Amino acid sequence: MPVAGAERITNLDAIRGWATLGILLMNVVSFVLPEGAYYNLSAGGSDSALDWIIGGFGEVFVDQKMMGLFSLLFGAGVALFADRTAAKGERSTINLSLWRNVLLFGIGLLHLLLWEGDILTIYAGASLVVVLLRNQRPRTLIALGVAIFAVAVLVGLAVTPTVSANGTELADLWASDQGIELSGPVELWFLVDGLGRALAMMLIGVALFRMRVLNGTRNPTADRRMAQWGLGVGLPLAAAALAVLALNDFDPRWFLPTHAMNTAATVPVVLGYVGVISLWNRRGNGAFHERIRAVGRMALTNYLTQTLLGVLLLANLVDSNSFTRTGALVFVLAVWGLQVGWSKPWLERFRFGPFEWAWRSLTYREVQPLRR
Repeated sequence: MPVAGAERITNLDAIRGWATLGILLMNVVSFVLPEGAYYNLSAGGSDSALDWIIGGFGEVFVDQKMMGLFSLLFGAGVALFADRTAAKGERSTINLSLWRNVLLFGIGLLHLLLWEGDILTIYAGASLVVVLLRNQRPRTLIALGVAIFAVAVLVGLAVTPTVSANGTELADLWASDQGIELSGPVELWFLVDGLGRALAMMLIGVALFRMRVLNGTRNPTADRRMAQWGLGVGLPLAAAALAVLALNDFDPRWFLPTHAMNTAATVPVVLGYVGVISLWNRRGNGAFHERIRAVGRMALTNYLTQTLLGVLLLANLVDSNSFTRTGALVFVLAVWGLQVGWSKPWLERFRFGPFEWAWRSLTYREVQPLRR
């Protein structure tokens, strides 16, 4: 059965809702713009001053941070599912949790056929570790998460000397349509960076859930301080990374060092966002609050439909060589309007989003009631 309204942790729903909407700001770049444009603002889609402003905003406020926020919530969700499964007397909490994530891996593979930027397969793989470590002390989980982040940063710095001035080792990560593969060292960094950041934030998410940081029940002063510290430290570091890259005229040899700076900024910025959203969530139960929480309750459905809309509409209807970041932002605003608009009415009639319902039914090997 779904979690009853009184049992729901609305703060988790709110954070997940904002993360779901926010991640589209970066994903839209890879739906239609040249592949290198995701990491390199000069590689496509930046034809006007407004395009550059939009791209710069994404690099500082969104890139890595929304994935980090999403990962944080996914880790907390793994722990919450295991806790509630154990409380209900399920015979094997670990087996059910692992089966649930095997199914998620399958969903991710199907998603990967549609769009190569899928994150669900990474989450499913990383969650195997999270399930096994979920009951470790919060300090241990945070230490592990920070250590994994440090490894990702150090690998990037170690690989930096292998990148030449023409950036061929970075292949399509930096300049699209080069027709070559990533070099071995860069490919190693890419795998360590993607999987490492996801796993690190998931472990930290479990710790913050255990510490009730994500639950929205702390003293508002604590959330305010976390927001001020996190954003005050992280955003200037992320802005400095972009500035260094821009001042060096987007030289590919500066990509990995500046990416490492942005990675280091991710943890404080994500904590800052958690503080800001927790403060916002306390302000009431108005219509907009309820709509954002509904987006979060249907996070899987909304994440997948973002891809469906992006691939079916943008990739098939616009010319990637002439499309701009401004056009991408217009698309994002339209999708946000749809998802903020449809999530609450759907959940007033049904217990789950459609993809959440299918995932849950397969998890328990029994068709779950859908209509309220």
